[in-house]
Amino acid sequence: MKRMKSLKWTAAGVALALVAGIGSASADDVLVGLITKTDNNPFFVKMREGASAKAKEIGVEFQAFAGKYDGDNDTQVAAVENLIAAGAKGILITPSDTKAIVPTIQKARDAGVLVIALDTPLDPTDAADATFATDNFKAGELIGEWAAGTLGPEGVENAKIAFLDALEQQPTVDAMRDQGFMKGFGIDIKDPNRYLDEDDARICGHQYGQGAEDGGRTGMENLLQKCPDISVVYTINEPTAAGAWEALKAVGKDDGSVLVVSVDGGCPGVKNVEAGVIGATSMQFPLLMAALGVEAVAEYAKSGKKPEPSPGLDFFNTGVTLITDKPVDGVPSETSAEGLTKCWG
Repeated sequence: MKRMKSLKWTAAGVALALVAGIGSASADDVLVGLITKTDNNPFFVKMREGASAKAKEIGVEFQAFAGKYDGDNDTQVAAVENLIAAGAKGILITPSDTKAIVPTIQKARDAGVLVIALDTPLDPTDAADATFATDNFKAGELIGEWAAGTLGPEGVENAKIAFLDALEQQPTVDAMRDQGFMKGFGIDIKDPNRYLDEDDARICGHQYGQGAEDGGRTGMENLLQKCPDISVVYTINEPTAAGAWEALKAVGKDDGSVLVVSVDGGCPGVKNVEAGVIGATSMQFPLLMAALGVEAVAEYAKSGKKPEPSPGLDFFNTGVTLITDKPVDGVPSETSAEGLTKCWG
């Protein structure tokens, strides 16, 4: 008979979003907790599905939580505290605030809980026991290289670039994708760990869409007022790109004169590549991240062994693939048709 461990609610006044749970009644119960930024982004939905399925497959208990919005640190803090109280053996987390959550993560580690960051590294990265993630800098670099190759030397020189980032406080994944794009496009990135310190005249500005379609639309509208001749739009993810496209379409810029690039690899985003809405996107693999995380917690519970990073990196690289129907020489890619066989959401 499967059951869930009851959680002791320790954070009064903070609403925890319990979005899924699976349990096992074995003698040596192992509880794995997953905490995502939100529960409505397809990326996190697929992550939850991957963790849940793997937990069921290997017979460990599973609890999933989510913030109410991207940037909701308080809810994530409460989720960590309650998983500690429940005796969780491992916590998988996509942190909303990569710095503010660190003291709470340290409490979990001090209590003997294995903490693995998924997709978004903590700041500093070694504040978690391990990180399973896309190489987010590489993901950004690929779409930057593709955009530069598509425009050619003259187009690159005269480009007007809009950046639709996620959050103004610059969480690690946001900064890495942004800075990777700049490097790929040929912009001096100054400090590679943050944005807004560049002085390249081709940059129209940054807006913050919180990774959501409505935020992408509003941010694009704001940047179009400042730079009506925008030629390239970098977006933190595909929902943001979809919103940006609606704003471009509203002013007649859906005629192919603006390149939109993104990161994610969700099925709606890959279909937007197929439709010509997004020129290229870097596909990541959230189901794999989460499944590997659950396996790592189970191994830790059995042997005490912690996961190792990929060679030459400070995290375990779960891979990235550029998806475009307009390939550029020297930039490896796959078509949208191939992407639709691998996408998620």
